[in-house]
Amino acid sequence: MSVPTRIEDYALIGDTHTAALVSREGSLDWLCVPRFDSPACFAALLGNAEHGRWLITASGDISTIRRRYRGETLVLETEYVTETGTATVLDFMPPRDRDINVVRIVVGIKGTVRMRMEMTIRFDYGSIVPWVTHERRGLKAVAGPDALYLRTEVELRGKGFSTVADFTVSEGREIPFTLTWRASHDTPPRPVITERALSETEHWWKKWSTRCTYQGPWRDAVVRSLITLKALTYAPTGGIVAAPTTSLPELIGGVRNWDYRYCWIRDATFTLYALLVAGYQSEAKAWREWLLRAVAGKPSDLQIMYGIGGERRLTERELTWLPGYEQSAPVRIGNAASQQFQLDVYGEIMDTLHQARLLGLASDEDSWRVQHALMEFLESAWDRPDEGIWEVRGPRRHFTHSKVMAWVAVDRAVKAIERCGVEGPLEKWTALRATIHDQVCREGYDASRGTFVQYYGSTSLDGSLLMIPLVGFLPASDPRVRGTLQAIERELKVDGLVMRYRPSEEVDGLPGGEGVFLPCSFWLVDNLILAGRQEEARELYDRLVGLSNDVGLLSEEYDLKNKRLVGNFPQAFSHVSLIDSAYGFSRIESPSELRQRS
Repeated sequence: MSVPTRIEDYALIGDTHTAALVSREGSLDWLCVPRFDSPACFAALLGNAEHGRWLITASGDISTIRRRYRGETLVLETEYVTETGTATVLDFMPPRDRDINVVRIVVGIKGTVRMRMEMTIRFDYGSIVPWVTHERRGLKAVAGPDALYLRTEVELRGKGFSTVADFTVSEGREIPFTLTWRASHDTPPRPVITERALSETEHWWKKWSTRCTYQGPWRDAVVRSLITLKALTYAPTGGIVAAPTTSLPELIGGVRNWDYRYCWIRDATFTLYALLVAGYQSEAKAWREWLLRAVAGKPSDLQIMYGIGGERRLTERELTWLPGYEQSAPVRIGNAASQQFQLDVYGEIMDTLHQARLLGLASDEDSWRVQHALMEFLESAWDRPDEGIWEVRGPRRHFTHSKVMAWVAVDRAVKAIERCGVEGPLEKWTALRATIHDQVCREGYDASRGTFVQYYGSTSLDGSLLMIPLVGFLPASDPRVRGTLQAIERELKVDGLVMRYRPSEEVDGLPGGEGVFLPCSFWLVDNLILAGRQEEARELYDRLVGLSNDVGLLSEEYDLKNKRLVGNFPQAFSHVSLIDSAYGFSRIESPSELRQRS
């Protein structure tokens, strides 16, 4: 039995509509077409080779595998060194015009290298075997609405229900493979001119990357994170998915496996700041416009997440034929948390739209109408229990972070009236802001321990409490904030990194644990900066950046025991947090400082 590919051994390629994961060994194991949230036609990531993969690698003895992205692009270059020579495989997806293309070019660098290609196509998450017909230069695979076309000069042959090829590449020679998806009822695609596609793809990404304004000591990590965010953008709508994958486990072999191919409201504020401070105003505007379209409607119907087009129905179900990543079951598509009630998203929306005004994004009357309607609902809803930021599947509670974010919502509404000249009941909302603040400080704070707690009446801690000074609820110098920081460092910090909370079935309704949470660890960096502990903050930040894989990508969590990344990959929230913290060290106003002064 082959050893499963570690999560950190994957690299990302994409075309700003969908994305694929390619392993160090040259196996493309995950691709959803025609968009992020569509069924996968390569699903070996969650099963095995029989559920769909596309391998191109050197055969025989490989002494070294090296890979990198070509400069500030999303063109992946993997070099194989063998006893007879060296060859490179270039993997990329050209920015989309009409067709979805995956291009893989084998380049001879030195000597002669024997190569092997194996392709197993399975539509609908590995459940459907297509009808394959061989053509003059390649093959066509059809199943229901889907068709894939593989074009190459290499001779292909069938083996079982897969396609294989053995070939050699010598110094100076290039052998391209192009895979194109189209609806099965459509006409066949035109051939891809691979040299032009490579040149245009490199140029497109390099031009985009030059817009980054960050020039600090972590520029490589910041630019790679920004490129990753751009790759996770669904260009037609401006929505940004949390990750391109589903059901990569928070603990290997565990049940905490969720579908992250959707757009989370709470990510909006963090992402908006990251894009704006780094110089990407058009992307930030597109994200804001997606947000306004998605949340339009009755405020009581607000969801915590939406589909990439703003879809609301994200029905969760289990794919029983897939064993899951390293037997981590169940494999889920859809996300039932979309129907949860979470107060913090109201704060995130109000903060996002308020900051957009302050940071120069032109606003309109519709934006304030949406905010005003949300505030009218929040007036009577803020005191309800909810499922909280971590989407627990246990009972609803009065989570402290949720109440803090309800305060943020009212605070930003008050400031919009005071600073931006919009109309609203200033006195009523000012009084409500004070009421919420008083309740949080009274019910969410444990005076005997000198710390805020996870939920009212609890003695537990929560990494989300690190947001209290970052959103301006209390200053970092407040003794209650200092005490909370010390308590989290004492009780939630494990080997220097921060857990979201201590998982338990009582709180979240699920068995098992999880890794340390990387965004919370970056929030600790931000708190250390605010506390004047710069050297500690830098040490922690360097360590977090060092957890990125060899091509600069992060997942959601880190397994300290097994020293490996876990959770869906790559994770937008982690990369946004990396960007935000980098600016926290710079002389330019950081995202957390912007939120505090708002």
